[in-house]
Amino acid sequence: MDEVARTEVAVVGVPFDTGVSYRPGARFGGNAIREASRLLRPYNPAQDASPFALAQVADAGDIAVNPFDIDEAVETVQHEAGRLLDSGARLMTLGGDHTIALPLLRAVAERHGPVALLHFDAHLDTWDTYFGAAYTHGTPFRRAVEEGILDTSALSHVGTRGPLYGKQDLTDDAKMGFGIVTAADVMRRGTDEITDQLRQRIGDRPLYVSVDIDVLDPAHAPGTGTPEAGGLTSRELLEILRGLADCHLVSADLVEVAPAYDHAEITAVAASHTAYELTTLMTRRIAAERDAG
Repeated sequence: MDEVARTEVAVVGVPFDTGVSYRPGARFGGNAIREASRLLRPYNPAQDASPFALAQVADAGDIAVNPFDIDEAVETVQHEAGRLLDSGARLMTLGGDHTIALPLLRAVAERHGPVALLHFDAHLDTWDTYFGAAYTHGTPFRRAVEEGILDTSALSHVGTRGPLYGKQDLTDDAKMGFGIVTAADVMRRGTDEITDQLRQRIGDRPLYVSVDIDVLDPAHAPGTGTPEAGGLTSRELLEILRGLADCHLVSADLVEVAPAYDHAEITAVAASHTAYELTTLMTRRIAAERDAG
């Protein structure tokens, strides 16, 4: 990033996984995604765009976070993300576990106000605590709602599935304002219908997209900390993201890639393509805003 005069999309890693509740290793996810991105090419035919020609995309390296202190790590991520946003860049953040979504959302909301959230995940991540801890990979979006940094008229989970601790989990989630599109909904209704529904809910609000790679079925993403059977295919995820081309995407994260459990880089490849589509969406929006004057 220090080799270019300006950065419009900053790709930044957060090697942190102290907030996980099951399998660790996501602190190595960012580098695995970068390695898998070597095969990506400059023209994206699915979006008819050359993202790296539309806007200046640069790797901002990794945010150095304390792996022994979650509270300090959260503060560090918020501060460093804010510094990058203040430079005029949108963020494409590579985790790391999902704990980091909270400080990233704080930093984005400081500059845009409460944002719409599109959350791709097998899990709700709106629990109150894990083992008494308020800041974990299962709690970021409850904290974000409590802090008023999300636009509660435009919150959506996509790809949820699997067992819960109780039906109250769904009741609490609905009270926070979240709409749920399950993995089974995507399979039955198809990506075009789902994407239309999401676009209507989002409108032109500033949008933050958070992708937990475990939204994908373990067949498509085995290298993650909390895998759940019955997930999206990589094709379904990419098609839904491509359908968001007209949305006001201000930043995004991609988390929970744990390469120690990956096979033949299946997960890292899926993650690199996901980050590529998100980056393309941001560069298209940047170019459109520039052309509009």
